[in-house]
Amino acid sequence: MAATTTGTDRTTTGATRGTATTATAPRASRGAQRGARVPREPVFRAPAWLDGPMTSTYLVLGSAGLLLAIGLVMVFSASSVEAALDDQPAWLPGVRQLTFAVLGLLLALVAVRMPVGHLRRWSGVALLVAAVLLLAVLVPGIGKELNGARQWINLGVADFQPSEFAKLAFALWGAHIIAVRERWLTTKSLLVPVVPAFVVFAALLLAEPDMGATVGLGLVVAGLLWTGGLPGRWIAGLGLLAVVGIAITALSASYRAARLFSFLDPFADAENGGFQAIKGLYALATGGFWGVGLGNSRMKWNLLPHAESDYIFAIIGEELGFLGCLVVITLYGVLAYAGFRIARTSTDRFIQLASTAITVWLIGQALINMGYVVGLLPVTGVTLPLISAGGTSLVLTLFIVGLLVRFARAEPDAIEHLRAHRRSHPVGRLGRLGRWLVPVPEHAVAPLPTLGRRSTPPPVEGRGGRRPTGRTVARVREDDPGRAARAARPDRTARPDRDARAERAARPDRAARPAPRERLPERAGQRVGQRVGAGAGEPPRVPRDRPRRPR
Repeated sequence: MAATTTGTDRTTTGATRGTATTATAPRASRGAQRGARVPREPVFRAPAWLDGPMTSTYLVLGSAGLLLAIGLVMVFSASSVEAALDDQPAWLPGVRQLTFAVLGLLLALVAVRMPVGHLRRWSGVALLVAAVLLLAVLVPGIGKELNGARQWINLGVADFQPSEFAKLAFALWGAHIIAVRERWLTTKSLLVPVVPAFVVFAALLLAEPDMGATVGLGLVVAGLLWTGGLPGRWIAGLGLLAVVGIAITALSASYRAARLFSFLDPFADAENGGFQAIKGLYALATGGFWGVGLGNSRMKWNLLPHAESDYIFAIIGEELGFLGCLVVITLYGVLAYAGFRIARTSTDRFIQLASTAITVWLIGQALINMGYVVGLLPVTGVTLPLISAGGTSLVLTLFIVGLLVRFARAEPDAIEHLRAHRRSHPVGRLGRLGRWLVPVPEHAVAPLPTLGRRSTPPPVEGRGGRRPTGRTVARVREDDPGRAARAARPDRTARPDRDARAERAARPDRAARPAPRERLPERAGQRVGQRVGAGAGEPPRVPRDRPRRPR
């Protein structure tokens, strides 16, 4: 017992001494520890169940799928009365929206299968096509004018809106340009040519005029520049210029100025400029906390203009109440988290830029729509993604959701998980079809393809290489005896002296010789022909010691 107590005391004393030694560390080391940069903890740490390899994919599919389902139900509800009043079947607008949703889901499946390298390669072509379409929509006879704006191209079965395609093409092209210049990226190379191209496209959109599409394109550019690492002072300056430009554009037209002033005080002009805003507020107030019930809206009886598109969030608030609006806002928050998570966990710079730009575009557009419905922002005509009625907008938004799923599956952990799952789970015919439809990405960082370029030809021997073996057959015209005589000459490569030179050049002892003497300026005290940095005992290099290259 005494020995045990003594050992314990010694251990305690040693620990105390160790603590005292640590406490009396030199001041210099303490200063170094204080000067060391301590890593900061993240402001928001996700729970453990959100750290799975396929979390981003599930979040994108779940949030986008629920938003699409809510949108289809609300379009059926909000557009049925107006269709019936126009002597049309009440279900016709809803079925039309469902058709566009099916087409968008097919395009989303195509986007999931699309290689990232092909997206990058053809992004420039897509941008040129978008510019041509924006010019074509301004031509009378091609562009369809509605409510004083020429924004659509009539395709017979549906109306195509080129501005939606232009925003997607600009996001992919801008991400590709910045990703290519990542190694030597400066502020100038980040701004040019992205900002000048935005100015050109914004001018084309304002010529329609389409203020909402211009704001959406500005959100795409903001996401690209923010992810590209633009300094804060530049972001503040460009933001100030954007606000000034929006104010000038809004005041340049009478109807835009009326919208701006009605936003400040909608009840001052309740019958004209503030009519739509006031009816939207009435719809939200009528819904209360629980809502009046699905399909029981009163404002959709031609009291609220554009109830199925621009102001569908007001109909959601009226029929489903505050809880319904909260569910929609939460789903958009989940989609935003998933998009930014893809950008954070991906190792491909293009995916990081494109994911952030697309996420800022979709979520910013949703916030603008909900903001002007509740009276916090002026009315801009921006639709609610995945919910508002509209064929082109819904189809392209679902294609964008497919791109986000494709980017999420390209995360390194996701690729490893998918490969391990497919190795351990044999499947039948149906499973093989599913694997063909949704393949596993081959690389986390997709290489840029070189489609249309010829492969590098094999090295032809000239200087420093061997001539191709075999004879060269030449066609000789019979009416030219001189050419025939020149072609009949013996092969120059068969000369013995040149064969001997090539044989001496191929000897292994020639590779052991030092490199040729470089032409460098002579230093003081250096012998002629001596290499720079050569030792005192090293023999000088003279011109005749230079190895000759075989001809």
